[in-house]
Amino acid sequence: MNVTLAVKQYISKMIENSGPGMKVLLMDKETTSIVSVVYTQSEILQKEVYLFERIDSQNRDSMKHLKAICFLRPSKENVEHLIQELRRPKYSVYFIYFSNVISKSEIKALAEADEQEVVAEVQEFYGDFIAVNPHLFSLNLQGVTRGRGWEPALLSRCTQGLTSVLLALKKCPIIRYQLSSDASRRLAESVKQIITKEYELFDFRKTEVPPLLLILDRSDDAITPLLNQWTYQAMVHELLGLNNNRIDLSRVPGISKDLREVVLSAENDEFYANNLYLNFGEIGTNIKNLMEDFQKKKPKGQQKLESISDMKAFVDNYPQFKKMSGTVSKHVTVVGELSRLVAERQLMEVSEVEQELACQNDHSSAQQSVRRLLQNPRLSELDAVRLVMLYALRYERHSSSVLPSLMDELSRRGVSERHRRMVQAVVEYGGKRVRGSDLITPTDAVAITKQFFKGLKGVENVYTQHQPLLHDTLDQLIKGRLKDSQFPYLGASSLRDRPQDILVFVIGGATYEEALTVYNLNRSTPGVRIVLGGSSIHNTKRWDCDPRAQTRARARARPRTRARPRTRARPETRARPRTRARPETRARPRTRARPRTRARPETRARPETRARPETRARPRTRARPRTRARPWDQGQA
Repeated sequence: MNVTLAVKQYISKMIENSGPGMKVLLMDKETTSIVSVVYTQSEILQKEVYLFERIDSQNRDSMKHLKAICFLRPSKENVEHLIQELRRPKYSVYFIYFSNVISKSEIKALAEADEQEVVAEVQEFYGDFIAVNPHLFSLNLQGVTRGRGWEPALLSRCTQGLTSVLLALKKCPIIRYQLSSDASRRLAESVKQIITKEYELFDFRKTEVPPLLLILDRSDDAITPLLNQWTYQAMVHELLGLNNNRIDLSRVPGISKDLREVVLSAENDEFYANNLYLNFGEIGTNIKNLMEDFQKKKPKGQQKLESISDMKAFVDNYPQFKKMSGTVSKHVTVVGELSRLVAERQLMEVSEVEQELACQNDHSSAQQSVRRLLQNPRLSELDAVRLVMLYALRYERHSSSVLPSLMDELSRRGVSERHRRMVQAVVEYGGKRVRGSDLITPTDAVAITKQFFKGLKGVENVYTQHQPLLHDTLDQLIKGRLKDSQFPYLGASSLRDRPQDILVFVIGGATYEEALTVYNLNRSTPGVRIVLGGSSIHNTKRWDCDPRAQTRARARARPRTRARPRTRARPETRARPRTRARPETRARPRTRARPRTRARPETRARPETRARPETRARPRTRARPRTRARPWDQGQA
């Protein structure tokens, strides 16, 4: 189960199907991201794809010597753009690939637009997701739910993305979902509906143990996205921001022009692939070793090219040297900036307190540590709010909670109101009232025993004590102990044996710490393959910008303003006769009930208007199946 390989094979197949010759790759905004994450531009250039264009671009030139490979999402906008493209084709022939299931009516509309018969092929290649790592994918969606329910358009997009992953991996799963989350249940039902409707697509070879799809909600573990991370990929995303494997370094002091934006891809960067899940201390040592290797291979300034063989050796080694030079400069810059931010924001000290809040149960020590850091003028606004958010989640119902005092401390520090609202918002989003799990205090006897022995042993690293809730959930699932009462099956099907292929999807976004958990479980559990996905990949800034939390924070903040004496006097102004008199203006339907409007059915009953169905039944418009019998339809059949 490798999502990166699945998408890569789809793209390679598209290019192979178009045959030899110069090609252009036509994409939309989303498929551009999908392709760029798994393929570099130089790799695609080697496959004779020399031009990359957006289907919605209005300034494309006509190039009849090029073949067009169209890789698009099956959205209405893209279908409309494609119809306009086929009516006035700019390229010699079109190979059309949709990243998900497309309706027959839209296929018919494309066939009718293809009057010049330039379409050679139309297929569905299910690469409708961002393959971040081999075992991690994202849909790049923010704020997928509204309150405790779904945004209708985003429910559809999540369903499409999830079914696309299943089709790409060739899995027809049994589905389990988180009972405490209505959003999980609705997504599970939506996915099941698509599997039932498109049963022919999901008719894969049966396995002894069927695959399992587990749908979770981010609200069950709101702590994990708030913690600082210390592995390479997670640190880069938390402190610099990874967007489709790209990092924006333009704000780094003294950055060179060539390094303002860099790409970190495990598929094409050996150093990054080897250090993806190593901690910050190990990365520093490995960077030093990389520099030493580079210095040894670096050609000396005094080196003379006296013979043809010297020149040939220099030319042969130069591309490898140039590539290594780019790798060294990129990673030295990234690690250097991470080191600067860690020191500037005192993240070692901050992270230690975060881990104490997340893992320990000493309220007195925790509140003293948070107070001490809040009084530090070097503490950033984001880190200050994050500490209070963690305290609010951890000691939400503690009898000696000092949350109001900590909120006052944030106000004295000059923390913006938007950030202060996030404290209450995160409690509403992932507090005890919402959670369906024992995130803070375990009640299960086995979990309590585990925590007791862990306390006796101590910890090897104070900065990596925390384990996400997903680790315990997957551990119980693999051992067959995951409770049906908390994670029921959808439908009558159930698993009796240990699952082998597990696909986990987190509504509201996954994290790189959870990706590390899945990576370690895959390595330590032979015979079990796990893939993790989410509506997005979180860091604290993206978590902070979640529109759901902000909306609830505003709703929660409003009663405070209304509870003031001045605002209590407002109902008198709202009770003025003028405002109550408005219903009279809304009660004007009497004027709409004039006889003239009621007499209109006579005009509708005219014989001329009822004879119009003859025009609707024109045989010409419905007799166009000939357009379906085009070569590209026959080829697909």
